[in-house]
Amino acid sequence: MTKSTIESTIPLTRDGVHHGFLRVPYSRNDSAWGSVMVPIASIKSGDGPTALLTGGNHGDEYEGPIALQELAVGLRPSEIKGQVIIVPMMNLPAIQIGSRCSPIDDGNMNRSFPGRHDGTVTQKIAHYVATELVPLADAVLDFHSGGKTLNFLPFAAAHVLSDKTQEAACMAAMEAFNAPYSCRMLEIDNQGMFDTEVERQGKIFVTTELGGGGSATAETIAIANKGVRNFLRHVGILSGAVEIEPSVSLDMPDESCFVFAQHSGLIEFCCDIGDDVAMGDELARIWSTERTGEEPTNYVAPRSGILAGRHAPGLLQVGDFIALIAEIQSTAPRLGDTGGI
Repeated sequence: MTKSTIESTIPLTRDGVHHGFLRVPYSRNDSAWGSVMVPIASIKSGDGPTALLTGGNHGDEYEGPIALQELAVGLRPSEIKGQVIIVPMMNLPAIQIGSRCSPIDDGNMNRSFPGRHDGTVTQKIAHYVATELVPLADAVLDFHSGGKTLNFLPFAAAHVLSDKTQEAACMAAMEAFNAPYSCRMLEIDNQGMFDTEVERQGKIFVTTELGGGGSATAETIAIANKGVRNFLRHVGILSGAVEIEPSVSLDMPDESCFVFAQHSGLIEFCCDIGDDVAMGDELARIWSTERTGEEPTNYVAPRSGILAGRHAPGLLQVGDFIALIAEIQSTAPRLGDTGGI
């Protein structure tokens, strides 16, 4: 594969703490030889596993960038065995304006992998991460939340994979993250995703959905802070025991978990995030914005489970996601994890 045109200003193979940038060439009207400078940190101490920790894949999701900035400030080589590579704001242009996609090229980072060395800025960053950073890693944690348009229960997730050994390793790392909810996740659109590329390379991969609404809370930041350290302990980089509290196990077995709008208008939810729903229960009503005297269109639950995600804004367009209903598998904590890879 053609080598990336992006340069790292820090060494990725040297022990110690290093803070710097991924310099992405970006020639534009106001800077002919300009660059996008994506922050990166490396904390390395001898031989051992390597973890790649990423946030800001979407620019309106904040738990990951905040937790990873805190980790980059506080983590010391004396605490670890191996290496931690931190890219807290992977889609930096999107982060800087609080947008899901990049304002430079409208690029959705999480639909741009494996990227292109000669592509747009978003494609170039994806290509560098896929070809230079992921191959260094044994395990990858990519933080997400609902951004401006979605709200979720705070969960960590891993995917069903054809390689069952790899799947088991991902599930174990997801359980070690120990979010309040732990989800066996079905993706409805996995083409071009960072997840798909990391898994294709055979790595351990964990992702999250830690809230939403275009902001972060003290609770979701605390979940992220605890979870990232648990992840590093689990893979054998950070010393100490994984901190396990009860976590509700969820499953998304098929497409019936997802409800999409076939009407536009004002959305009135009839249940809240975390509520139990039965098949046929009323989930939401969509009211007309064009006239009075019309009954709303009712949407019902296609299956029983827990309302794990929902549309955030009060206005809805045809085709928008309405709700995610997940199955509850268990509420028991997962104990007996010894960690290490």
